[in-house]
Amino acid sequence: MRAADVLRSAQPPLRRFWWPLLAGLGTAVSAIALLAASAWLITRSAEQPAVMYITAVVVAVRAFALGRGVFRYLERLSGHDAALGQLAGVRTALVRRIVPLAPDGLGGARRGALLSRLVDDVDELQNLPLRVVMPLAVAGLASVASVVFTAFLSPIAALALAACLIVAFALAVWIGGWAGTRAERSIAPLRSRLTDALVDEFTGLDVLTAFDATDAAHARVRSADAALRRATVRRAGAQGLTSGAVSLLAGIASLATLLVAAPLLGQGGFTGPALAVVVLLPMAVFEVFGPVPLALASWRQVRTAAERIAETVPDRIPAGLPRDEPVATGHAPALGSGLHLRGVGARWPARPGSPSAGETGRLVDIDLDVAPGERVLVTGPSGAGKTTLAHVLVRFLDHTGSYRIGDTEVRELNGDDLRRTVGLCEQSPYLFDESLRQNLIFAHDTATDDELWAVLQRVGLAEWARERGGLDADLGERGALVSGGQAQRIALARAVLAEFPVLVLDEPTAGVDPAASDALLADLLGAIDDRRAVVLISHVEVPAGLVDREVRMEAGRLTQPTR
Repeated sequence: MRAADVLRSAQPPLRRFWWPLLAGLGTAVSAIALLAASAWLITRSAEQPAVMYITAVVVAVRAFALGRGVFRYLERLSGHDAALGQLAGVRTALVRRIVPLAPDGLGGARRGALLSRLVDDVDELQNLPLRVVMPLAVAGLASVASVVFTAFLSPIAALALAACLIVAFALAVWIGGWAGTRAERSIAPLRSRLTDALVDEFTGLDVLTAFDATDAAHARVRSADAALRRATVRRAGAQGLTSGAVSLLAGIASLATLLVAAPLLGQGGFTGPALAVVVLLPMAVFEVFGPVPLALASWRQVRTAAERIAETVPDRIPAGLPRDEPVATGHAPALGSGLHLRGVGARWPARPGSPSAGETGRLVDIDLDVAPGERVLVTGPSGAGKTTLAHVLVRFLDHTGSYRIGDTEVRELNGDDLRRTVGLCEQSPYLFDESLRQNLIFAHDTATDDELWAVLQRVGLAEWARERGGLDADLGERGALVSGGQAQRIALARAVLAEFPVLVLDEPTAGVDPAASDALLADLLGAIDDRRAVVLISHVEVPAGLVDREVRMEAGRLTQPTR
């Protein structure tokens, strides 16, 4: 995805945006016409004409005063409705683009940076229609209309006003680019840096406290906050300098029109009220023109946010991830004769800034069959490709060669459909910051409490759950209130509820004390009925009798079965 595509998606279409644009122009025209009519009315009244000659202008002043407020309200209402409605579509489209990358395509992105881009940077996009396009369009149209109107009264005063407006715009661009661009471009990365520091400290507070490293974490947060604050102050200073220059030019414009128009007083019907209008009109025009420097600053911020979002979402799915999948049907493919892998190869997608994914964890020419109800143990050293195999089995990673479920080639299936047949209990299962009940019905939303208690009994957690307060017991953020073994049992309970015909267990004892790992494996495999196939991935020995056969993986290849 390119930054231009992001910006284009953030701008509401003209059919929705012309209403706020017209309302904004009505606000600007009403403000300018109010000052012009007021100036004419005051100076003309000083000449003490008959009331009938100024009645229409009195009514116009009232109309412009009321219209300014009404148009302003309509502009805010319709403008925000269009911008926020468009932003909702941007968020939806962005999530749709990211979903095919998850989980393995986002492995190189830090959580804080990703959170900042998906929240703060996307929020920044709403400023494109509201603080960039709208002010620039309204200021441009209103300025041109004011110059044309002034030309009917005094062509030379119109030239002076136009010249001051052009100089003001040039100064806004030059000063903003000179003083603000660097600060504005640095704010988003610095905000991500601060978010990273905060997320790391909050999520790892127990470890930091245990190793007496909280002071270092605090220092990192303070350093990131100070850098962000300095950049924000520099940006504010640049905006203030630009706005000050434009305000100065507003006064110069009024003085210039006075100097060039005053000698023409009394010539060609150029009267005192007309002089008052051309002298005071620049003040109203520059009031409308005032948001232009802020609009240019907002443009730089929006463009930076779009560039960062584009970096997160690539133009195409990286090599190594599934792509061009068929549409999901919502039905699980039939397991048939089981899983059949022939000549399967795979590797992890390249990290940002890395030309390739490297050799660690790749698969080379894998041949493997898993029959219905069979239990297969895959062993091997770290980095041999065991987790890569697990992710290929559930279609998180793409593969070469042939991988069939029954008689169906996996490439003919949508990944969501495949994962209705093949489920994964990952090495570090994700637990939501919710109750035990919510973490279980996530897998089977129509399950009754009796069914939940039954599955907890099967995985050996029923007694523990009763001691913790039952199904309403809190598990904490990311399962902070449960042990590694309990987290694995909860993950298995979800898998049992989902009734996967094939279940892949990836290092279920990785976070468990070695003395308790055998008992945990026995409980986990004992909770899975004999009708379901199991692929158990483990780098530790498994008690005899728990699996049907064992294969070993070395450097991405399967060796001959050891038993």
